Parts: sequence; C-alpha cells; structure tokens
Amino acid sequence: MNGLTHLDDTGAARMVDVGGKAVTARQATATGRITLSPAALALVNDAAAKKGDVLAVARIAGIMGAKRTADLIPLCHPLPLTRVSVDLRPDATGITVTAIAATEGKTGVEMEALTACSVALLTVYDMVKAVDREMVIDGVRLLAKSGGRSGDWTTEKGADR
Repeated sequence: MNGLTHLDDTGAARMVDVGGKAVTARQATATGRITLSPAALALVNDAAAKKGDVLAVARIAGIMGAKRTADLIPLCHPLPLTRVSVDLRPDATGITVTAIAATEGKTGVEMEALTACSVALLTVYDMVKAVDREMVIDGVRLLAKSGGRSGDWTTEKGADR
C-alpha cells in the first residue's frame, strides 16, 4: 500500500470505502486570505461594490460551496452537513476567511471547510475585480479537524510551512 487512501494497490484512483467506519461527530476549520488594494477594500467595507454587499454574498457563496464539495472534488463523499459557518474579517490590507464545516458521519469534513473558504475568497475576487485585478489569494489551509478514527488534529494558526 502506498499510504494514499484514494489510490488502490495498483495506483488507480478510487473512492474510499467508509462502510465499516463508525458514525462520529466531525468538524473541520479552514482559513485563507485575500489581499486587496485600498480602493477595493473601501468598496467592501462600505458595502458599495456594484455587484452588492461583498461580505454577505461571499459568506453565502462559501456555504453553498461547502454543500457542493462532492460535485467539485471527484472522490469526495456527499455529506449531510449539520453546520457550515463562514466568517470574513476585513483588516487594513485584506480579508481573512475562516470556514467551519461539521457533520455526524463516517468521513471527515476537511474538504468542505477548505472549499467553503476557497469559494468565499473567489467570490470576493469576482465582486471587486473591476477595481483591483492584482488581488492575491493565499494561505488557504486546514487549521483543525476533530472526530473520526484519526482523532483530533490542529495546527498553530498562522504557522508558516
């Protein structure tokens, strides 16, 4: 075995069989950041973008993204999510997104949290790209996960790799 759960012994892609796993409460937290120009950030903070309230739309988009993860990532299991939250925090140079996904199931929700975060960030980009095409999305990563056979995992927030 190669240690990668989505590959069989011959190297072929496969969906992991979670049939024998126990149903447990599972949660994952992901984060990412978008850096914006002062002009774009002002539009966001003043809710004055031509396409609407950037933070509100990005929050809803992130939640929708989490719900559609299995449609976007080929080997993800569709999950009955019990919670998705997307927090967008503007500061002097950009916006930090933190997404939390939770379920009671047989497989984790890391991909749902990461997808929620990514879709929220991409939505911010889309909504203000007419003002700032040099925005930078970076630092998308998993911060923590809990539940399941492998137990809890966390990283130091802001730790560089």
